[in-house]
Amino acid sequence: MRKYKEVKRKEVIFDPEEFKQVERLAKKAGVTTSEYMRRMALSGKFVQINMGDVMPIVNAIRPIGNNVNQIARMVNETHSIYAEDVEKLRENYQSLCRILNQYVSTLPSIVA
Repeated sequence: MRKYKEVKRKEVIFDPEEFKQVERLAKKAGVTTSEYMRRMALSGKFVQINMGDVMPIVNAIRPIGNNVNQIARMVNETHSIYAEDVEKLRENYQSLCRILNQYVSTLPSIVA
């Protein structure tokens, strides 16, 4: 079922070789041909992320999340927070931003 009641349709005409190429690219990206064409039409590129490549980022985020949870518990219990805890959070956040920026700058994109 669609998100929206109103749907706009537009017919796009491909010759058989062009359509085979679109189907091949969609299959390579792991999506339907219509989803592939929609993304390409709206953004001009199709970025696919290999989840195995994301695991170092997830592993970098986990300890930061644990620190945030511990500090939040302490604040809720004592109704106060220490400046060094805030600074530790700030450093972790900056580290995370550096890691994410490095990762995003190396992302391969599938551009037709």
